[in-house]
Amino acid sequence: MSSTYGESLKLSIFGQSHGPAIGMTLDGIPAGLPVDQEALQGFLNRRAPGQGDWATPRREEDRPEFLSGLLEGYTCGAPIAAVIRNHNTRSGDYANLKDCPRPGHADFTAQVKYGGYQDAAGGGHFSGRLTAPLCIAGGLCKQWLALEGIGIGAHIAQIGGIPDGESFHPLAPQLEQVGSPFPTLSPEAGAAMARRIAQAKAQGDSLGGVIQCAVTGLPAGLGEPMFGGIESRIAAIVYGIPAVKGIEFGAGFRTALMSGSQCNDPFTLEGGRIRTQTNNAGGILGGISTGMPVLFQVAVKPTPSVSVPQQSVSLSQMTAQPLVVKGRHDPCIVPRAVPVVEAAAAIAVFDMILGNTQTNRRK
Repeated sequence: MSSTYGESLKLSIFGQSHGPAIGMTLDGIPAGLPVDQEALQGFLNRRAPGQGDWATPRREEDRPEFLSGLLEGYTCGAPIAAVIRNHNTRSGDYANLKDCPRPGHADFTAQVKYGGYQDAAGGGHFSGRLTAPLCIAGGLCKQWLALEGIGIGAHIAQIGGIPDGESFHPLAPQLEQVGSPFPTLSPEAGAAMARRIAQAKAQGDSLGGVIQCAVTGLPAGLGEPMFGGIESRIAAIVYGIPAVKGIEFGAGFRTALMSGSQCNDPFTLEGGRIRTQTNNAGGILGGISTGMPVLFQVAVKPTPSVSVPQQSVSLSQMTAQPLVVKGRHDPCIVPRAVPVVEAAAAIAVFDMILGNTQTNRRK
């Protein structure tokens, strides 16, 4: 099913942007894992709307209400179910979008597929609002991975052509540094990005960008060849994030410009362990972890809901029609998408860890 992910764990996302609630169920989680709800709320706050001039002014607490699966601060073996209540909705802003679809959004394809029965308010089930329950699941998985010494952190690598200005060496201090509302490694670059977003917002337009994510502490040997590789498992859930249009691992597309001797990562010994001198492979060979940090980058397109006039059509009259989008929208979704990318990576990695554990138990 399209709203379900996982092999050893099963994650299901449900709800619509302006419905009574959005939520998730997470099945297959072992009993006895600790849950720090205060830390989880802090993680969700990084994604929550209304944080700055670069975010939508829609105000939501994004406070998860757990219905099952937790008991006295630990998982109890039952499926974990949680909801987030929607409060600050303005569905009237979207009344015309079933007939006049927004360019760049799923309004048109949803109309074709569901024949007018879809919920168009706020984008319905296609909305970025559905990344909030994804972050519940991912925030939990991040906590459980940390118990195994596995860290996940991401930062804004670029917005509007402005690079972060620092190369991302995923060491523990840097992973802690990036957990902020506007997560860049360089404060100066972050300030320049914020100014660029403000310019686009003043013009009624929007910007996209690139997010870089690192997974540290993974042992060598995790993952499977072919379709079960780390790249495949991470990419499958990352592409479930609305607005993601591309992903690359390690040096990615730059490897096409290298020679073999430049692209290969020479092996070396470090403290009795096998490491590589470089990490163009992004910590993955043959779909399997090398023991080096897993590095990937995600391309996030500009928010399609912009207030500048755009060309669309009336689906009922089959005539050309100009469109001016109303409502509250992020002029740049990238800062709020950073924890979402972390959440997606955490779910994928924890799913693989669970599968590896179950395989080892059968041997």
